[in-house]
Amino acid sequence: MQRAKGFEAALKRCVNQHHRAFSAQPNYAQHHHDDPQDLVMVEGRTKSRAAILNRPSALNALNTAMVSRLKRLYESWEDNPDIGFVLMKGNGRAFCSGADAVTLFQLVNQGKVEECRKFFETLYKFVYIQGTYLKPHVAILDGITMGGGAGISLPGMFRVVTDKTVFCNPEAQIGFHPDAGASYYLSRLPGYLGEYLALTGDKLNGVEMIACGLATHYRLAMVEERVGKLVTDEPSVIKASLAEYGDLVNLDRKSILAKLEGIDRCFSHDTVEEIIDALEKEAADSYDEWCTTALKKLKEASPLSLKVSLRSIREGRFESLHQCLAREYRISLNGISKRVSSDFCEGVWARLVEKDFAPKWDPPSLKEVSKDMVDCYFSPLPEVEPELELPTASREPFM
Repeated sequence: MQRAKGFEAALKRCVNQHHRAFSAQPNYAQHHHDDPQDLVMVEGRTKSRAAILNRPSALNALNTAMVSRLKRLYESWEDNPDIGFVLMKGNGRAFCSGADAVTLFQLVNQGKVEECRKFFETLYKFVYIQGTYLKPHVAILDGITMGGGAGISLPGMFRVVTDKTVFCNPEAQIGFHPDAGASYYLSRLPGYLGEYLALTGDKLNGVEMIACGLATHYRLAMVEERVGKLVTDEPSVIKASLAEYGDLVNLDRKSILAKLEGIDRCFSHDTVEEIIDALEKEAADSYDEWCTTALKKLKEASPLSLKVSLRSIREGRFESLHQCLAREYRISLNGISKRVSSDFCEGVWARLVEKDFAPKWDPPSLKEVSKDMVDCYFSPLPEVEPELELPTASREPFM
């Protein structure tokens, strides 16, 4: 795996991050002629297959048809002895912008919660397949890689980034929580970087993803074509090929990763309130812009989502991938049920539908978010809603 130079030294009623922080607004308009085979295309090669996310007008946002097709394809490819490895990429300027939040919002408002449940169940099962896949996997994260887009790719063996890669988990800013395995991979980042990314929704570029371990290789031009011609199922051969054609990268001194000591001082605290207090003190002592920016993002996010997300990341530190997915499934279904709050719908409405960027969170402040409210998101689902069942007995986890 490549390392950025300087790494060791440095190492809902929505998002009210600065408007520019969400400059990439997908078009979620429904196309009734969409066919699953068109939404996820396949390229066949001598010893490999490539899955191409093909919903570019929506920044390849995931819906049930897409994740269902991905799951079927990957299961069949894993069983096919003629296929040595699998590659995934996106069509257009995004790899994948995550779940199609607007469609989920519409389904919730139409009372079609079962369709939402099916989406989360299928998505999380695919993430688990990806994380336990028996064959080498290469994800080309060329462009926007948000939320569930990271979930369907980061658990795989090789994650290739480019100068166009933009990674973030902005869920807390739309009244949701980092899901699709995010509590697993974010909790394993250096120090408390995972908490910082989960709560602020801040972005990382490709070089920063290499530096903190989220990505494995930085792509040179034509590397995808060259790797695609390999006739192998041996991970070491694929790794050597990626390394041969990969770029060496340098971490910018202005990178947020250069602030890891400050991030650890602030985001290591037990509660969101203590994190904010620490940031305010850090800002007063250092006059560092990253502190004030982080404070702004935290104060614009859903207070309830912040507390739920922090607890989820903290629990993820001590859990396996399948345990994280099972817990995230509970949080997601409890979140869209409106049993405690409508923050998800409020966040999507304000950020992606109405676009007034003025969500009315419920509760509106951290002090009004009770422990019982947070506990509800982590509690077992009602009897009529089965828990997420993953084939743990039949799959040896890769991660």
